[in-house]
Amino acid sequence: MSGLPGAGTSPGLGEASDLKFPLGAKFREPLTEARFQRLFGDAEQAPELLAEPRSSRLCRRWRRLASACSGPGAWRLLRARLPPLRWLPHYRWRAWLLGDAVAGVTVGIVHVPQGMAFALLTSVPPVFGLYTSFFPVLIYTLLGTGRHLSTGTFAVLSLMTGSAVERLVPEPLGGNLSGIEREQLDAQRVGSAAALAFGSGALMLGMFALQLGVLSTFLSEPVVKALTSGAALHVLVSQLPSLLGLPLPRQIGCFSLFKTLAAVLTALPRSSPAELTISALSLALLVPVKELNVRFRDKLPTPIPGEIVMVLLASVLCFTSSLDTRYNVQIVGLLPGGFPQPHLPDLAELPRILADSLPIALVTFAVSASLASIYADKYSYTIDSNQELLAHGISNLISSLFSCFPNSATLATTSLLVDAGGNTQLAGLFSCIVVLSVLLWLGPFFYYLPKVRNSGGMGVTGGGGGYILGHWGSQLASSAPKAVLACINISSMRQMFFQMQELPQLWRISRMDFAVWMVTWVAVVILSVDLGLAVGVVFSMMTVVCRTQRVQCLALGLAEGTELYRPLEESHKLLKVPGLCILRYPTPLYFGTRGQFRRILEWHLGLGEGRKETPKLDGPPDAGEMGRQGGRFGCDPWRHLGTLAFSHPSC
Repeated sequence: MSGLPGAGTSPGLGEASDLKFPLGAKFREPLTEARFQRLFGDAEQAPELLAEPRSSRLCRRWRRLASACSGPGAWRLLRARLPPLRWLPHYRWRAWLLGDAVAGVTVGIVHVPQGMAFALLTSVPPVFGLYTSFFPVLIYTLLGTGRHLSTGTFAVLSLMTGSAVERLVPEPLGGNLSGIEREQLDAQRVGSAAALAFGSGALMLGMFALQLGVLSTFLSEPVVKALTSGAALHVLVSQLPSLLGLPLPRQIGCFSLFKTLAAVLTALPRSSPAELTISALSLALLVPVKELNVRFRDKLPTPIPGEIVMVLLASVLCFTSSLDTRYNVQIVGLLPGGFPQPHLPDLAELPRILADSLPIALVTFAVSASLASIYADKYSYTIDSNQELLAHGISNLISSLFSCFPNSATLATTSLLVDAGGNTQLAGLFSCIVVLSVLLWLGPFFYYLPKVRNSGGMGVTGGGGGYILGHWGSQLASSAPKAVLACINISSMRQMFFQMQELPQLWRISRMDFAVWMVTWVAVVILSVDLGLAVGVVFSMMTVVCRTQRVQCLALGLAEGTELYRPLEESHKLLKVPGLCILRYPTPLYFGTRGQFRRILEWHLGLGEGRKETPKLDGPPDAGEMGRQGGRFGCDPWRHLGTLAFSHPSC
C-alpha cells in the first residue's frame, strides 16, 4: 500500500478526499447522507426519474409473453421442463452406458422385493409396491434433474401412508374376514392410498405453480436426518409382529411406537417358532450381505442382491416344506400379472386426506431435494428445486391413476445406484425394464408351480379397475413368507440408523444444530412422523430467530498502512479513525433485532449516559425527529459525534 501514489498523504477530517482514487488517502471524509446527496443527487428524485409509464410496462410484458410463445421461446420452455433434452445430446455413450445399465438392473432387482415389503408397510397388497416401483421411476427419468437419484417406494412415506390408511379404512373388530370381505377391505385401502398419492402430487404441483422450491432451504439437514432416523425406528417396531408371527393390529396416532411395543410384549408367548426361525435366518443372511456390499464396494463389480436371493430361497423353502399349511406361516399370496387399468381415485376422499397429504408432500420434497443436492454437489452439477417439485408432483399424480401409493427418492437405492456406477437418469429406464419383466414376462416360470394356499386371505383386486393381463392370462404365484419381507424392511433401514453416528461430530461443529437434531428425533419417536416433522421445522426456525438475538457487534479499526478494517479486539496495532465509529453487526436488521441494535449502538456511542433525555429503548422513535436529523434507528448520533459508519453484510 505504501508504494501507491499519495499513500503518505493524510488529509484532515474536514477535507474532501478524491473519491475516484480512494486508496490515495489513509483517512477519507465520512460519506454522510447530506454529502451523498450533494455528490450524487437527491435520492428522493430517483424514483421519479426512473418511473415508467404504465403502458410501457404492459407493452414490455406482452412482448415477453409473445417471445415465450414463439418458436425459440417454446423450445427453451420445453428444454427447461424436459431435462433429457438437455443432457441426452451430451450423453457419453461409450463411457456411461454400461455403468447406467449395470446400476439400473441392480436397482431394479432390489426394487422387486423392497417394493413388495414396503407395500405391506403401507397396508396394501404387495403387488402395488411393484407398480409404485415402475411408474414413478419412469416419470422421474423424464422430468427429474437429479442424475443420481433413485425414486420408488420409501419406508418413511410408506409408514406415514400406512398410518393414514389404517385410520381411514380400519379393519373391522374381530378380524375374521372372508375372502370377499378381505378383497373389499384391500380395495378400499388401495383407493385411500392412491388418493393420498393424488393429493400429495396435486399439492406439489401447486407449490411448483407458486415457485416454492425455495422452501427446501428451510428444511435443514439436521431436520431431514433426524426425521428419517426416527422413522426408521418406527419401521423397526412396526415390523416386530411380522417377525414373530403375531397377528396384531397396527397402532396409529401419537405414542404408537410404545403402544406397539407393549402389545408385542403382551402377546410374545403366542409367537410362532417357525416364523421366528425364518426371521432369524433371513437377518443372518441379509445383514452380513449389506456389510459386505459396504465394505467391499470398490472391489465388487456390482453389489450382491441379497434381498432377491433371500426371497427366492424362502419361496423355495416354503413351497417344498409346506410351511404355510403345517406351521401356519403367513405368506404373501398371489400377485396378479400385468397392470391395473387406470382410473381416477375417489375425489370424495380428498377432503378427508388433505391433512395427511400435506406432510407426505413436504417429506417427499424434503428428502428428494436433500438427496439430489448432496449428489449434485458431489458430482459438480446443479439441480432445479422447482423442477423437482414438478417431477415429483406429476410422478405422484399420474402414478395414483394406476393405484400406486405415495413415492419419493429413496436413500438405500440411491446409494446403491451410485455404488453400482450409475451416471445419469437413464439408469431408471433399465430399472423399469427389470420390474416390467417381473410383472409381465416372469409369470410362466411360476405358473406351473402348485398354488400355495393363502392363509392370510390376501387376495387382491384392482381397486375397481380390473387388470390388463399378459397374453397367457396367468398369475404370478409368490410363496415368500411375510417374515422375509419384514426382514427386508428392517435391513433397508441400515443407512438411516447409522446416521446417528454423526451426532458426536455435529456436537463439535454446532451445538445448535445438534439440539435441532435431537428435538426432531425425540418428537418423531414419541409423537409421530408428521407431527415430529412439524415440531422439527418450528424448532429450527426458532433457533434461527435466537441466533439473530445472540450476535457480537464489533468495533472496527483501520490496519496500519492499508485500508482494511479489523476488529479492535484482535490487535493493538489497529488505528481508531478520529471522529468515526465503525461497527459490524453480522445479522439482518428487522423488527426482531431493532431493540438490540439500538442498545448496542447507544452503548458504543455513549448516548445512554451522555444525553440528558435518554429515549426509551423499547419505544418507537419520533418520526419528526428522524425526518429532521436523517436518522434511521431512533437515535441522533450525528449531533454528538458528527459521523457514524457501519459495516454490514447487506451493504
